[in-house]
Amino acid sequence: MCNPVGCAGDSTGRCRAWVLLLPVLFAIVAMGVEPSAGAEDERLPQPASQWRLSTTVNYSSGNYRTDEKTTILYIPLTIKRLFNDGDISLSIPYVRISGTGAVRVVGGVPTKTSSVSGRAAGGGSGGGKKPGDSPLSSNTTDSGLGDVILRGRYYLIEERGIVPLVALTGRIKFPTADADHGLGTGEFDEGVGAELTKSLGERWLAYLDGGYNWIGDAPGTNFNNQWWYDVGVGHDLTDYLHLSLFYEEYRALVDRVNNARDLLMAADYTAGSGVHLTGSLLVGLSNGAPDYGVSGGIRFYF
Repeated sequence: MCNPVGCAGDSTGRCRAWVLLLPVLFAIVAMGVEPSAGAEDERLPQPASQWRLSTTVNYSSGNYRTDEKTTILYIPLTIKRLFNDGDISLSIPYVRISGTGAVRVVGGVPTKTSSVSGRAAGGGSGGGKKPGDSPLSSNTTDSGLGDVILRGRYYLIEERGIVPLVALTGRIKFPTADADHGLGTGEFDEGVGAELTKSLGERWLAYLDGGYNWIGDAPGTNFNNQWWYDVGVGHDLTDYLHLSLFYEEYRALVDRVNNARDLLMAADYTAGSGVHLTGSLLVGLSNGAPDYGVSGGIRFYF
């Protein structure tokens, strides 16, 4: 019988999402407390520590095939706990969105949630931008707490020979963002996925990740559930600097909108004992993605 928080009254598919997700999270919580070498989520020299605390400033801008530009500032504070065979993390973000309301942050990703452009929609009421409403015809700026996200990862298979490292992932998005001001959808989302990582020689890595998200429908909406994947390659340029390049695609939440496709270039630098600096550049390849995005952050090990 499935009736967890956020599932009551939903379809069987939504309940199935929780059935698949919760065992992953519970398995991670039940692990031992001493992290093993295979549990490290970075492959550069690092201290033997159990906690990660990080924050990243993410800025993106794009037209998303509308008449007006949407800019998004997304700053999550994330705390992660490592266990023997995986990890669990909690992200609490600050969000600032300037736009017509056609684009929101869904699961930490700028996502177009309306197929109507600003001017084509005509004038709005000005009394909020609920999911499913036509976007406002002029830009507004709103900011505040974003959706809190709980993530878990379990290392199922260790890398041996030609066999890659395989990890199972689970995610719950809590609707803490103000949907009336366009900061979120106002509903729970759940997701499951898998990550594959394979060493290619001493300094190269290949990545393949994918998953499926059950997207909550606010009143007046009928969002598509979302599959996603990314494929990439990484290189240890030095013992302290890791560079990576990914191609990413996310299924559009609404019809008549292209899937979000982009290229993501990322860097991770070991600045000192227990400190990493990160940065990335995103280039949109479709009008379902931002035209560009940049980020910079810091991660502490303790």
